[in-house]
Amino acid sequence: MVTFLIGVALLILGYFTYGKFIEKNFAIEPDRKTPAEVLQDGYDYVPMPKWKNGIIQLLNIAGTGPIFGPIMGALYGPVAYLWIIFGCIFAGAVHDYMLGMISLRNNGAHLPELAARYLGKVMKHIVNVFSMLLLMLVGTVFVTTPANLINSITPSWVGVGVVTLLIFGYYIISTILPIDKAMGKVYPIFGAVLILSTLAIGGTLLVQHGGAMPNLTPTTMQNFHPGGLAIFPALFFTISCGAMSGFHATQAPLVSRTTTDEREGRFTFYGMMIAEGVIAMVWAAAAMTLFDGQTLGEMINAGTASLVVNEVSLLLLGSVLGTAAIMGVIVLPISSGLSAFRSLRTIVADYLNIKQDTITKILAITIPLYLISFFLTQVDFNNLWRYFNWANQVTAVIALFVSTRYLYLKDKNYWVTLVPGVFMLYAVLVYIMSEPIGFRLGLTPAAYIVSAILSAALLWIFWESGKKQKAQLDPGHALLNDELPIGTFSSNG
Repeated sequence: MVTFLIGVALLILGYFTYGKFIEKNFAIEPDRKTPAEVLQDGYDYVPMPKWKNGIIQLLNIAGTGPIFGPIMGALYGPVAYLWIIFGCIFAGAVHDYMLGMISLRNNGAHLPELAARYLGKVMKHIVNVFSMLLLMLVGTVFVTTPANLINSITPSWVGVGVVTLLIFGYYIISTILPIDKAMGKVYPIFGAVLILSTLAIGGTLLVQHGGAMPNLTPTTMQNFHPGGLAIFPALFFTISCGAMSGFHATQAPLVSRTTTDEREGRFTFYGMMIAEGVIAMVWAAAAMTLFDGQTLGEMINAGTASLVVNEVSLLLLGSVLGTAAIMGVIVLPISSGLSAFRSLRTIVADYLNIKQDTITKILAITIPLYLISFFLTQVDFNNLWRYFNWANQVTAVIALFVSTRYLYLKDKNYWVTLVPGVFMLYAVLVYIMSEPIGFRLGLTPAAYIVSAILSAALLWIFWESGKKQKAQLDPGHALLNDELPIGTFSSNG
């Protein structure tokens, strides 16, 4: 219990200390008009209040990641707490804040466009591929998981297939609505359900099982995974949304288009990642406390982490309140799935230069995407999750390197994004070199050495291209003066 309480306290402290430092390093301009104000279109660019933006951001980035990931991460034992706490404060929340604010300074641009501006036009095509792949996988995973959860608490005659079609129907209707109608009206209700269910699970766990909650000590600071999986790099992919997730880089631009004051950024982007870290701590603690590693592993293998969610909710809260808590979990993937498909539609439209100004044009992109996703729902969930994990963290690496280049060009402290970026670059390379979905080298010296060489080479290319880019920019260039009003530069406005 002590480790859990200290961990939550550190997350909150991180928001008020390191979060403030990151905000100061970015150098906000409170008086600058935002894209929501200058570029209002009544659809994607719509001014909304701070509290509503915060709830939308939390629900957009959460999905089942801060629940399913920590449940599976709990297999490693209390060491999983460390990645949630420090990963969230020094990597994930920084990642989310920087992408959200850079997007806000660039007219709400998505990650592919930001990569083109800061890393070169070739990167736009690479990042488009990764972003589209990631969002398609996220959308599909976040159809499959709520369908399974809903099916577990509905009559048997309903069936997963029927629930899946209903979720797709909801997504299609919401996709063609303006953001303040699709998310602004419904998400506050979803957010209330999420917050109350998390408080209920966490509070009951502390009261009823506080003494049994595992603590991080010299004895428990080891790998308890029943399958013997190594902590590095697997843990850093298993617990992603609860610590750092590239998916968030695809979602922050949505909210950057509805934000009306740069001072809101720390609460909306950094703060909501901290909130997600707290959710992750609750579910990791619940999984570790209520089940031993062997039982937990068997439950995950038998019915994915959905089965664990059901058991935890019902054990702690009983049938009525437990079912309500399960509903709190269900709203996460449904809301994130919707935002994933909405982001995917806009990224595809931008890439193909198809203006989204009529329902016909919107559906022309939306329907094919949903058909592809429906086909992917027939694929084994565990395989989807593995590919999602890798694509997710590759996207995080790209986002951190975009942020590093931004800070470097502006003569700011770029180490705050470079350090976690280099760490995750090495992790994604080791992962793809060692895993069955990649080069199948296993966690051998060859995998570590090749990954280190590739990391060094990519870092050298990144650094040299950055020096060249900076030398070519005159002092009045748009990239160096993004704090000026929208429309100051024709290329930006």
